[in-house]
Amino acid sequence: MLNLLIIYFLLAVGIFLLPKSIKLQKGVLIAVVHLAAFIWFASKIQFISAEKPIILFAHWIPELGLNIEFLLDGLSLAFALLVSGIGASVFLYAHSYMKSYDYTDKFFFFLFLFSGAMLGLVMSSNLIQLFIFWEFTTVLSFFLISFFHEKEVARKAAFQSLVITFFGGLGLLAGILLIGSVVDSYSLNDWIAGSEKIKESSLYLPGLLLILLGVFTKSAQFPFHFWLPEAMQAPAPVSAYLHSATMVKAGVFLLARLSPALGGTAEWTFIVPLFGVITMLIGSYFAITQTDLKIILAYTTINALGILVLLIGIDTRLSIKAAVLFLFIHAFYKASLFMVAGFIEKKTGTRDLNELGGLKKSFPITFGIALLALLSMAGLPPMLGFLGKELIYEAKVQSPGFGSLIFIFGVISNIFMFAVSMRLIFKVFLGKPKNSYNVSKIKNVMFVLGPGLLVLLSLIFGISPNFLGKWIIDPAMSVIYAEPVKAELKLWHGFNLVLFLSLATVAAGALLSYILIKKDWIEEKWRKINKIIFPVRFPEVFSYALEKFVAISVSKTKVMQHGYHRYYILTIILFTAALLWLQLYFTRGWHLETSITFQPFYISGLVLIIVLATLFTVLTRSRIAAIIAMGVTGYGLSLIFLYYSAVDLAITQILAETLMVVMFMLILQRLPVFARLSAKATKIRDLIVASIFGSAMTLVAIKAINVDFNNPISEYFMANSYDKAFGKNVVNVILVDFRALDTLGEVTVLVVAALGVSVLLNSKKPKT
Repeated sequence: MLNLLIIYFLLAVGIFLLPKSIKLQKGVLIAVVHLAAFIWFASKIQFISAEKPIILFAHWIPELGLNIEFLLDGLSLAFALLVSGIGASVFLYAHSYMKSYDYTDKFFFFLFLFSGAMLGLVMSSNLIQLFIFWEFTTVLSFFLISFFHEKEVARKAAFQSLVITFFGGLGLLAGILLIGSVVDSYSLNDWIAGSEKIKESSLYLPGLLLILLGVFTKSAQFPFHFWLPEAMQAPAPVSAYLHSATMVKAGVFLLARLSPALGGTAEWTFIVPLFGVITMLIGSYFAITQTDLKIILAYTTINALGILVLLIGIDTRLSIKAAVLFLFIHAFYKASLFMVAGFIEKKTGTRDLNELGGLKKSFPITFGIALLALLSMAGLPPMLGFLGKELIYEAKVQSPGFGSLIFIFGVISNIFMFAVSMRLIFKVFLGKPKNSYNVSKIKNVMFVLGPGLLVLLSLIFGISPNFLGKWIIDPAMSVIYAEPVKAELKLWHGFNLVLFLSLATVAAGALLSYILIKKDWIEEKWRKINKIIFPVRFPEVFSYALEKFVAISVSKTKVMQHGYHRYYILTIILFTAALLWLQLYFTRGWHLETSITFQPFYISGLVLIIVLATLFTVLTRSRIAAIIAMGVTGYGLSLIFLYYSAVDLAITQILAETLMVVMFMLILQRLPVFARLSAKATKIRDLIVASIFGSAMTLVAIKAINVDFNNPISEYFMANSYDKAFGKNVVNVILVDFRALDTLGEVTVLVVAALGVSVLLNSKKPKT
């Protein structure tokens, strides 16, 4: 598994190194790589179906619970087959689609990396490792959506998707850290083993909500659904891949993956289905009145994602079975439809339904592919979509909790989806042709090969679903449900309530689609009503909020980053002093045990000299006198160090003081004549600030000697200086061994400062 990912990433970089003659076929070459990966995953189906997952483990940072962990089980295998199989068809399609554009090397590089990141995500069993791949897909999707970066709408759409999904990613990371702290691990197996402990913890609900934030933003659930239609500025291959098998399915995958560890609770079975059913209804409702072909498909994707989240949230055997099956159903028809939409836009120059029509005559093969895909989306036999719709209805009918609400919304949503499918068939392919197009069959083979294979699979599995059920659906269900599960799939379920619901849905959907197709004014009225009912558009709210955030940031920057260094220093000192005084207040009650004495008299005299020299430094108007007085202060401190046998400190102090005095004396020559630049009020302010900070530091120093909350750290150094660092001089050992990096940093600072002074001294005066 790890080798496969390495191959993906190396080959992605290798795109730029291919000879020009081979580079022209890079789409086909990448498709072959995906096909090889698909065959490798397919070869593991029988092994995985025998409940023998493939595990790869390697230590990374075990002290932090971070290890490289890959897992190929029923669930990850199902997603890996989709990522690699649909990836092969998308890259074949992209080979023809992208020929007329520049910078295709970058396009294929990003899309190839994206597929590798998605494979890494679905095979990761360490949650931190999974999060890394998760964010990798976020960043790469930004580059893919903004491929036509010369268009402002593409840049805005890419930025919007990045901000929303990245925000959700931060929530996901926080949730992983919270839940991980409960079981002291980020390994998926440990989470599943500690499921009961997690659910009983007070951190379960906040952790669950944060993880769901990541899932909902990634998989475009309400109220974050609006970024998905906006992302239709991406090239058609990107839309086909991201909507069917990768980007938006990542959230669904994570929800399914964490279901054994976090699912089954009252919170799970309320929150997850609630957002899923709202998203499902929103997607189908808004798809019905759109006129842009890709945006219609985007809203149907929102509907499908809502269904998947709803089914996983219901958390019954039947709902999980329906969810895994619908995962494949949606991938087959949605990838096909997006590729068809891209082909139509490429050949006609438009995606507007009002400008299309009668394309059956010009594109008969494309019409056949689209017809089968739309029949599957509508849930009509003999397509696999019919099988999925039956199972979904059955799962909704038997759903616990607010089952009646789910049932009603589900019926309404399916009516809308049927109407959308019929509307697309008639508006795009049937009716009176508005234009005629000449199509070269040779040049367009790659355009139809990928979607053709996918709808053919949907037809085959719809007629004979047993292979899909036994070898792929069953193992995936067993992982999600955390116990062996057998799923029986068949096209005909007999005469039952679900069948009658399906017939009612078809009848109502057919009536609605007939009205919309025949009465254009109703569709127009519906759009106007929508504007009245929903006056606020989420993308506009997002843009407004972003603009306000930027405005607040600008105003805050003007206040906080004003450019006056003296105020920066004052702010830092006052804030630190306030924290110190607050800490001193909360820990009050300690008593001063150190006796104050003036013996020996020469040390007391030395302290008096230091104090007088400090006051003289502040009050004198002579720079040279001030520097000399500062030197007296520094050398006086070194004498005190000597008295208390801190010879190393004394030597360091003398060297540093000498260097500072010399540097100051040299710099003085470059400074202008001394002048009073501070008003009296400014000096009083500085005195007050200095007094507040100085008194706080004094009390902290006194308290440090009189209060011991823990054993002094000096005992550790004394005990280990000779045994571990082989040095008897404890101070030297601390500097060069225990604090080696700190000492290196200090030396580096001094060297940089010396270089800066050297440059200043050697710089030539400007000619006047």
